[in-house]
Amino acid sequence: MTGRIIQFGTSRFLQAHVGVFVHEARVSGEDVGPIAVVQASNSTGRAGRVEAFGRPEGYPVLIRGIENGVKIDRRVDVLSVDRGLSAVRDWDDLSDCFATEADFVVSNMGDTGYEIADGDRGVALLSGEVPESFPGKLTALLHRRWRDGARPLTVLPCELVHRNGRILEDKVLALAADAGAPSAFAEWIAKEIIFAETLVDRIVSQPLEPIGAIAEPYALWAIKRDRGLSAPCVHPAIVLADELESFERLKLHILNLGHTVLADIWLSEGRSPNETVREILSDAAVAERLDHILQHEVLPGFAVQGMEAEARGYIATTLDRFRNPFLDHRISDIAQNHAVKVDRRIVAFLKWIAERGHAPATPKLDAFKAR
Repeated sequence: MTGRIIQFGTSRFLQAHVGVFVHEARVSGEDVGPIAVVQASNSTGRAGRVEAFGRPEGYPVLIRGIENGVKIDRRVDVLSVDRGLSAVRDWDDLSDCFATEADFVVSNMGDTGYEIADGDRGVALLSGEVPESFPGKLTALLHRRWRDGARPLTVLPCELVHRNGRILEDKVLALAADAGAPSAFAEWIAKEIIFAETLVDRIVSQPLEPIGAIAEPYALWAIKRDRGLSAPCVHPAIVLADELESFERLKLHILNLGHTVLADIWLSEGRSPNETVREILSDAAVAERLDHILQHEVLPGFAVQGMEAEARGYIATTLDRFRNPFLDHRISDIAQNHAVKVDRRIVAFLKWIAERGHAPATPKLDAFKAR
């Protein structure tokens, strides 16, 4: 075990989430990490960010907000990342690191990150060229690791996708089959590779340049227990749990749903391009619309699923987080991939509460389905 973590995704979220947790664990004396951050996309727009990872001075994360009634305003200089790699430019170096050093893989590839490029389907996937999609890249890298020694590995996907680990594993196995990989490769994946199911939660409102971020104090990384699974490190924000659905439903259908409702108002009304969550909620009419949806449609929906108490507390916490006086969380960021988010956060909620057969009236949320 080297403790090496390969992180796919350069986002400010991961910088203020996994990067901070591993840094603080290392400061406390744990032998974990370091992290190699990988730009998995083919975009050239983040080259400067990739180059900045691994600087000896680290990168800053400003933790700002209210926690248990106490003002928090502190700076963490994150030293857990030792290198940045571009999958396209540094494929050989990434392949070597993945095959010989990694013990954990972390990813957060966004709302469309599990989509598979047509060019990744077929025998060319394992030819040595750089695959186009993230699942394609992961399949090729796992094949190289299997070929070069077949050490076990834990994959911790952080995308906000229900059963993310299972879905990512299924995509990898399907790609391997399409590529004509030996059955022994699939057997090794099933036996030695843990695709964990995880849920992440932290509002990271602003990037710092070239790297770094501003984030709230609240943070959660819930990981579903599995045979042989261990977390990359011990940290107060990391929770091993027997099930993730309750964590997932609260975050997805309260915090994320609330964000998407605000984004929809922002888009439909053509509001200021730089408006933040805190600012839009200072508009009493907007705050009332959001509160009505949460209290009269979302909360009763959770109640029919037996989660009324948990949802009531989480709604209160969420509204406090939305009004964090220190964070400037731009709605323009939240509004990206809006249609996908509506489907996952609102339409999926309506389907979930309908499972009980006696769902409450949800006219405001139903309107999203009609668009």
